[in-house]
Amino acid sequence: MEGHQDLLPSSWLLTFLLLLLMSLTGSVTVVPWKPCTDLHPVDLLSRVLPRNGEAQAGVRMVQEGEFSIVATVKMPHTRVKRNEYLLAVVKEDVNQLLLGLRFSKEKVHLIYQGSTGKERLSFKRVRMADNHWHSMVLAVSGHHATLTLDCGIPLELVHKQPFPSDLSTGGSRFHIGSRRKWKGLFSGLLRQLVLLPGSDATSRVCPSSRPSLVELSVPTFLSNLPAISHMNDVLVPPYETEVRVTLGSKPACTAAEQGQLWFDTLKRGLFLCDGTYWHSMLQDKDRLDYVDDHQDLYTSSETLDIELFQIPSVGLFAAMAHRATKPGSGIYRWSHGHFQLYQNISTFKAQAWKQFTIGKKMFLAVSNSMGPADGEPELSVVYRWSNKRLKFVPYQTLETHSARDWEAFQINNEAFLAVANHRTENGNHNIESVVYKWNPGTKTFEVNQTILTSGAYDWEFFTVGPYHFLAVANAFDGTSTQTDSSIYIWLGGAFQVFQTIRTFGATDWEMFQIGNRVFLAVANGHMLCEKGPSLYTINSTIYELDMTTKMFLKFQDIVTYSAVDWEFFTVGDEHFLVVANSYDGSSYSLNSVIYRWQGYEGFVPVHRLPTIGCSDWEFFTSAEGSYLMYSSAKAPLSKVFKLRIH
Repeated sequence: MEGHQDLLPSSWLLTFLLLLLMSLTGSVTVVPWKPCTDLHPVDLLSRVLPRNGEAQAGVRMVQEGEFSIVATVKMPHTRVKRNEYLLAVVKEDVNQLLLGLRFSKEKVHLIYQGSTGKERLSFKRVRMADNHWHSMVLAVSGHHATLTLDCGIPLELVHKQPFPSDLSTGGSRFHIGSRRKWKGLFSGLLRQLVLLPGSDATSRVCPSSRPSLVELSVPTFLSNLPAISHMNDVLVPPYETEVRVTLGSKPACTAAEQGQLWFDTLKRGLFLCDGTYWHSMLQDKDRLDYVDDHQDLYTSSETLDIELFQIPSVGLFAAMAHRATKPGSGIYRWSHGHFQLYQNISTFKAQAWKQFTIGKKMFLAVSNSMGPADGEPELSVVYRWSNKRLKFVPYQTLETHSARDWEAFQINNEAFLAVANHRTENGNHNIESVVYKWNPGTKTFEVNQTILTSGAYDWEFFTVGPYHFLAVANAFDGTSTQTDSSIYIWLGGAFQVFQTIRTFGATDWEMFQIGNRVFLAVANGHMLCEKGPSLYTINSTIYELDMTTKMFLKFQDIVTYSAVDWEFFTVGDEHFLVVANSYDGSSYSLNSVIYRWQGYEGFVPVHRLPTIGCSDWEFFTSAEGSYLMYSSAKAPLSKVFKLRIH
């Protein structure tokens, strides 16, 4: 059962929907066409060329009415195959080609998804595979399409089925020089590729003194390369005649190698040297093959939580919340491919750690669930990293009540810290959890807001567009684990109820995004009512944010065994969820399961990993590879698994 409290006027909700949709688009969005004169070219080629050391992951488009594609290419005599795609727009989840521009030796094909299926416009006797530069303008409007080559006489086609007036490619991606497959790769040179919405680009570039090298928008990365003179005094980059592809291990990239290519035979990746760095131009995506045992990490006691974080110039660390008070909890450092104990910190039945930064200062907060001695107040502690001493030192203490979790976040450049108070010393689970706010003047956390919770176990902060949310996992209301967990939205300087969801001993929320879709997964621990036995084999549920109703709606149920944690991670283009199964009613020795995203099918199980009282999963990467790490609440042993990727 899901509930929603509509606190907002309909006009605000419409604005909320629009802003959410805007915020979840890719890098470039072309809004629907309107009769105006200020539309600008979209330089597609510059979107995939290296920028700030990385290539753009993808773009999305919504296109209406008339548009043009301008391309400048050079194709060899003999290497052009039957199907070579200059660009393609592919709907990723179903691998459906929505729009494609394809070359052959004497043909140019425009392929698109029409109202009745796949349609194709073919321009014949277009001779471009002659090892010379050519500029083409393809303009489409309604039933008509024209192709102008080197500012010559246009070729015109009239098609019975008009080009769709509304081609929406939400959830799709541009592929430059391919159709998302190794088959059909473009084998020539590409200098310019521009999408111009709303008009025919021919009049913008023609006539020209250099008709085979007209320029509407050439990426700076290419236009800045040194040029040499060929016949007819046409300027072309030097890699046309001096290209050299290096195979094998990674070579040096200096001024001498500028413009040269390196093919990584191991990872099947093609890289271009800019004189300093190798930039990925085409690379096979990583795929998870199997999971291998990597390290048995023996700890001083059982561990309830792991927090992984990086300290610049120092390394990767894992803060582990140990149950035992002596010697307390351990901070472990990743060294030579393994975790080693780095620092012990005195804690009192620690439940969780949270690392965060404010300005240049790094902090680490621990949730203590008991006081130092009987009758003494429970104090959770915020530690600060000392660059001088190279360890964490106490910074601030905050009174908590059987604290289960900390969540740190920032809103409008202001820092906050929320604690999940589970119950009071006399056993009352219906108590207030606290949201603290950082005071820049006193440089301490102060109470900003209290929120009534029922056996709170976890906070999850996330942002969708300009809106900020905080979800609480309520585990127990004093009589039953069947209670409502709440999602709050930040409005007017405080969190207000956005939606309530019925949960069953909820222990964790995990928010994640796949494309432009927003999900929330809840880990349900067990079902306990006033009457009847406890049930540990129950459904945990994945919810998806629905843009129409502005609510999280049930997307998928997954059977779990007293689940206490979800962890979302990505390998290459694949998305995964791993669940921490802790108890089935009779045994703590259970398989925790890795699920892979399968689009319409949702998440499906792909790997089962034996665990003992699993309490937490964390995913991380290092120079040595990608890993999963789990902690045990029933044994002084945590394990690190290495993901074998191909």
